Amino acid sequence: MVSDGIDRLGFLIHDVQRLMRKRFEARASGLGLSSAQWRLLVRVAKEDGVAQARLAELLEIEPISVSRLVDRMEEGGWIERRSDAADRRVRMIFLTPKASEAYALIKSLAGEVYEESLTGVSPEDRRVLITGLEAMVQNLADDETPSIEKVKNTEGAAA
Repeated sequence: MVSDGIDRLGFLIHDVQRLMRKRFEARASGLGLSSAQWRLLVRVAKEDGVAQARLAELLEIEPISVSRLVDRMEEGGWIERRSDAADRRVRMIFLTPKASEAYALIKSLAGEVYEESLTGVSPEDRRVLITGLEAMVQNLADDETPSIEKVKNTEGAAA
C-alpha cells in the first residue's frame, strides 16, 4: 500500500508538540515556573481579566486544579485575583508586572524554538503548513475554542 504519510499525521503532530514543549521547558526552566504555570500565564496574557472558571475551560483542566494553580502563582507574585464588578462571586485573573515581563521572555523563547523546529523548511512550505493546520483546527473545532481567529491571535505564544 502506497502512503502519502497521512497515516502518521496524528503521531507527527503529537511528536512535534512534545518535542517543542520539552525544548521550551528546558530553556524556560530558570524562571521557576512549571509547564502548567507557563500555560496559565500565557492564557492570562492573551485574555487579561479572564474569569477563573473560563481559565479552567481554556486549559482543559478541572476548576479545583486551576484554583490550586492560581493559588501558587498568586503566592509567587505572578498573578492577582480580583472580584468581578458585576458579580462578586466571579474571580477574575490578571497578570502582575512580574508576569508581564516573563511573558515577553516566553514569547522570545518560543520564537527561538519555533525557528529551530522549522530549520530547513522554506518560507513557502511554512505558509502551507500553517494554512493546513488552521484548516484542520477549523474542521475539528465544532464551535469549540479555539476558533481560527483565536489560533491566529496566539501566534508567537508558547504552546
